This record gives sequence, structure tokens and C-alpha cells, in this order.
Amino acid sequence: MSRLDAATARLGAALEYLERLVQPLAEARAKSAAQDAKTAELLREREVLLARLAELEEEARSLAGINEEIETRLDSAIGEIRGALGR
Repeated sequence: MSRLDAATARLGAALEYLERLVQPLAEARAKSAAQDAKTAELLREREVLLARLAELEEEARSLAGINEEIETRLDSAIGEIRGALGR
């Protein structure tokens, strides 16, 4: 085997070694990119859900106010009916 053949064999072996070292890194980067995309998607969904929660909380406050008004009117009406019946 000539010196050129030996150098070529060593270079080939070194390149194979480097490829084996780089493969896990490339896979990790691909997974990281996928996880980054999923994280961004979840953050967008979180913002949508927080906005919807705020809307529902406002609606609940509004309904609570309406319920109080209805309760007051019903109590008044019941009082008037009792008064009319002499109770």
C-alpha cells in the first residue's frame, strides 16, 4: 500500500468517525427545532385561552349582577304579594 493509499484510508476513517459524532448532534438539533415549534404553538394557544377566560370571567360578572337584580325584584314581588294577601 502506498503512502497515498494509507493517507486516503486514514482520511476516510476520520471522516466516518466525524460523521458518527455529528449524527447525534444533527438529530438533537432537529428535535430541538420541532420542540421550539411546538412551544410556540402552545404559547399561541395559551394566549387564545387566556383571552377567552377573560371574556368568560366578564360574562360571569355580568350574569352575577343580573342575578342580583332578579333576586331583588323577586323578593320585592314576593313581599308585595304577601302584603296583598295579608301575611
